[in-house]
Amino acid sequence: MFSSAIPAERSESAWLKRFEPVPAPRIRLVCLPHAGGTAGAYHAWTRDLPADVELVAVQYPGRQERFGEPCVTDMGTLADHVTRALLPLAGRPLALFGHSMGASVAYEVALRLMNRHQIRPQMLFVSGQTSPLRRSEDKNLHLRDDEGLLAGLHPLGGVEEEVYADPDLRQLVILSLRSDIRLIENYRRTQVQRVDIPVTAYAGDSDPEVSAADIGAWCDLTTAEFAARTLPGGHFYLRDRQAELVADIAARLTSVRAR
Repeated sequence: MFSSAIPAERSESAWLKRFEPVPAPRIRLVCLPHAGGTAGAYHAWTRDLPADVELVAVQYPGRQERFGEPCVTDMGTLADHVTRALLPLAGRPLALFGHSMGASVAYEVALRLMNRHQIRPQMLFVSGQTSPLRRSEDKNLHLRDDEGLLAGLHPLGGVEEEVYADPDLRQLVILSLRSDIRLIENYRRTQVQRVDIPVTAYAGDSDPEVSAADIGAWCDLTTAEFAARTLPGGHFYLRDRQAELVADIAARLTSVRAR
């Protein structure tokens, strides 16, 4: 189920979900999920966004309706596919949001849009993820057995207890989860590449693995404005603080105008 490649015949449109299409959006907010996550994690955001902002959620392969496809275990391959999937939407301004692993993917996609396609996203929002310039301790969780993998991730939360208790559900979750953990644990930024777009970094104030200093280090990856904000909660603070987080993002997007 693990792979670094996706069959060429698979339509790039499978990568994107627009739960509430907006006919002529002022801007599109592209949201990238955490490790083991799905596009559905952002479905509820549509009710909190302004009417002229269209939410576009990325669906990684190997889960839900894409379960029959191989998971991607290489950051470059994943970012390449997401970038290509976004090209048809570039007629309108784009902003990128990613949580945890998704933050790193969003950063890599932003670089590709700018450097390869001369498409400049309006803003980059990163959440619950250490800056690529501050490598965390190598845990190699993806090499552990199932029990060890889940035990290592349990302090972060994110998976409901009933999922752990159900053998069938747990196996489905572990397939994509292990793949994504392998991807992010093997991710290395070999050189500093700065984006020339505003970056805002978020984290929960009691996240056991991502500190205020960790998200603050994202400032070294942009030549434009930078802001950092912590909200009450742990690694998945955005579930309990969804309205507050989305309101903050929406407020920052109000200053964006089509170029």
